[in-house]
Amino acid sequence: MRVSVIVVNWNGLHLLPSCLAALQRQTRPADEIIVVDNASEDGSQAWLQQQEIPGLRAVFLAENTGFSGGNNAGYRVASGDVVVLLNNDAEPEPTWLAEALPLFEDARVGMVACKILRADRTHIDKVGHLIYRDGQNRGRGTGQVDRGQYDGSDEALWPDGCAAFYRRSALEYCRTAEGLFDDDFFLYAEDAELGMRLRWAGYQCRYQPRAVVIHQHSATLGKFSARKLYFIERNRLWLAVKTFPLDWLLLVPWFSLLRHLANAWAVLRGKGAAGGAAGDIGTAAMLGALVKAHWHALLKLPRMWSKRRHLVRKLGSREMKCVLRHYRISLRELTLQD
Repeated sequence: MRVSVIVVNWNGLHLLPSCLAALQRQTRPADEIIVVDNASEDGSQAWLQQQEIPGLRAVFLAENTGFSGGNNAGYRVASGDVVVLLNNDAEPEPTWLAEALPLFEDARVGMVACKILRADRTHIDKVGHLIYRDGQNRGRGTGQVDRGQYDGSDEALWPDGCAAFYRRSALEYCRTAEGLFDDDFFLYAEDAELGMRLRWAGYQCRYQPRAVVIHQHSATLGKFSARKLYFIERNRLWLAVKTFPLDWLLLVPWFSLLRHLANAWAVLRGKGAAGGAAGDIGTAAMLGALVKAHWHALLKLPRMWSKRRHLVRKLGSREMKCVLRHYRISLRELTLQD
């Protein structure tokens, strides 16, 4: 089983050495490591050209194509039977690849999620994903102290793009015109959209708690920023329009209203991610990002609706709704998580 690891970099020279060093320490080495540089201006390209790491291949892009476009560029040159995505701000433990790869011996498995811990190594960043009824998705276990509560090997909804394993044949079966991700998403929720495509096609996602990655959370745009909020809000609407069962899609405005009201209450109390963002970037900046995100999402709704036709559907709507209900996140948990 040949393995390709793709690392997308944008002005991450301060992150690349430790990320690539962690990949070199793997007990089961990757067959190729593809670093895609998104037109960095911090010396990343010059540094990469000087490296003599076995299996390393650098791809230099003329412009910043985001997480989606960068991974698509890496995917086009990857040759592995298993394609692995790794953020440049993530450092896998030495047995990361060795622990996750055996799960692909089951032909039904198209994705593998791993345990992603925050930099303090005691708090969970995410162990797979959960989803709310308006398309907003959040990492399972986010912010919790890791006490072994997620140490059972079981299924997950889909893996987080920070550290994700995919069967190449499954990706080819459900591929977009660009290859791996939908380029329109650019940044955030692209892993959710891919996960939904693979789920519709009948593939499972397994979770391997012994495959551990340490993640410097939101190192690219920061924990709170208006730009990050913009992408998250815009893309969750596109995710719903493109991949939700039709009767669920019709209820998205109602559940969005409930979530926005809950976030407004959280801002007033200084709680959760909304309260933190309001304190960091200001309420006016948050509202501006939300308005802009919804406007731009609406402009491309016809385009996203047309893309629904390309979903490969092995599951019926009822089966998909059962999957999504199993991995739903409550409004309280969603709005109070940091």
